[in-house]
Amino acid sequence: MVVRSPLPDVQIPSVSVYEYLFGDIEPGDLDRVAVVDGVSGTETTFRSLLAQIDAVAGAMAARGFGVGDVVALHAPNVPAYVTVFHGLLRAGVTVTTINGLATGPEITKQLADSGARLMITVSALLEAGEAGARGAGLTEEQMVVLDGGTGAAEGYASLADLLAEPRPAPDVSFDAATHLAVLPYSSGTTGRPKGVMLTHTNLVANVAQSLAIGVGPDDVVPCVLPFFHIYGMTVLLNLALKTRAKLVTLPRFDLAQYLGIIQEQRATFLFVAPPIALALAKHPLVDSYDVSSVRAVLSGAAPLDEKLAQAVLDRLGDSVRVLQGYGMTEMSPVSHCIPFDRPDISPGTVGLLVAGMEAKIVDPATGAEIEQPDDGVSAPGELLCRGPNVMVGYLGNPEATADTLEPDGFMHTGDIVTVDAGGVFRVVDRLKELIKYKGYQVPPAELEALLLSHPKIADAAVIGVPDDEAGEIPKAFVVTAQGQSLSEGEVIAYVAEQVAPYKKVRSVEFIEAVPKSASGKILRKDLKVAP
Repeated sequence: MVVRSPLPDVQIPSVSVYEYLFGDIEPGDLDRVAVVDGVSGTETTFRSLLAQIDAVAGAMAARGFGVGDVVALHAPNVPAYVTVFHGLLRAGVTVTTINGLATGPEITKQLADSGARLMITVSALLEAGEAGARGAGLTEEQMVVLDGGTGAAEGYASLADLLAEPRPAPDVSFDAATHLAVLPYSSGTTGRPKGVMLTHTNLVANVAQSLAIGVGPDDVVPCVLPFFHIYGMTVLLNLALKTRAKLVTLPRFDLAQYLGIIQEQRATFLFVAPPIALALAKHPLVDSYDVSSVRAVLSGAAPLDEKLAQAVLDRLGDSVRVLQGYGMTEMSPVSHCIPFDRPDISPGTVGLLVAGMEAKIVDPATGAEIEQPDDGVSAPGELLCRGPNVMVGYLGNPEATADTLEPDGFMHTGDIVTVDAGGVFRVVDRLKELIKYKGYQVPPAELEALLLSHPKIADAAVIGVPDDEAGEIPKAFVVTAQGQSLSEGEVIAYVAEQVAPYKKVRSVEFIEAVPKSASGKILRKDLKVAP
């Protein structure tokens, strides 16, 4: 059974990302502030931003870069990222975005796999960037350091150099439906990172689909989730630019700095991952700042439990809307969201399919399709999605593409979900992460949510560990709240009181921090190798 989005269809024009975001900008919007540097406070208007984008596009074209070329962008969230990213797209270049935490060897692999001919980085990341570029055979002439020109970055071309060249943006022609805009790489929480081929139409479609989230021109959006990740790229960067909201860039997450930006800039719409939601709900520092300007918090990248969503609401006030979205890099990324104007939808769900999306739920054991019920909630199964935002495939990896994309266009997500009669989806767990205890399936996310409800637990993760008798047993990794103490027995007893016997946590390890990706996903592979 195919489940279709109940939201009205949106028009998806066959244009470039640049044309879609900026082609219809009103003269009165040109002098609005587009980007604020959260560290320095420097403001960039839309007029200045568009001039800079054109200049970067012209400089790239003059260097011989255009349609068919790949350029790597390796930088934190700074205003220059906005300029260069869109300047490259304006020139017809395909951008492969690199994780700011990537090591030299990891950068080498991505540069080589993507076929990048140029590496753009910043001085703070230059050590890893240089090592990665050398490993991929790039020379110093094939590197740009955005803030270069002094110190270790002496001799490298800089953004100032690119902007100083009086070159007009080139006339570029390509098919938006087939030309690759970006090549982000999967987060690597499981398996080998793969280049995800996303076209201009994919990105345009997903911004259009994401308008239901409710960001508007009066919103101020702090951007701490990284632009190199598809969540930051589409939902923060591109959606805010399209709606003429104000972006405030932050190069890394520091809770005090983040709260300070909310207070000083009167931030209104917070896009977070569950670790930030957890801090907003539980950290005592929140009480030291004025966060009354916030009207909405949307969590994505990993499941947000209903109790944690309610804790955020309790902390920030009843007037704040707590929302949740769902997606994957392979879907540009948003496939589901709770629209701002739907307060009836629980924030513990991922909401509705976005406009133009279709889904199927399939029993992972039998392959049988699970029906959407006329009343109540469906049985759980793997989510498959189809829509204009779904990737072309994985770069140079036809086998992985065939494993993920069905011939009819439906894409396997690997996530276990349910859907109710109203079309509201809830993520139960990750198919590959389900723990098999004596044949029973135990969802780690359920146990993690339960552990986080304990007042003495600041963070937690659960994985399955091998057991001769049971096959696997649930093991909890627990971070205790500041100034608190807990024993293994207390944790085990707390969970046992609230779950079926087969779901009980049977081993506990106390750790200083749960390893997570930049987008907030628990790095279970790192827990599996922990001593």
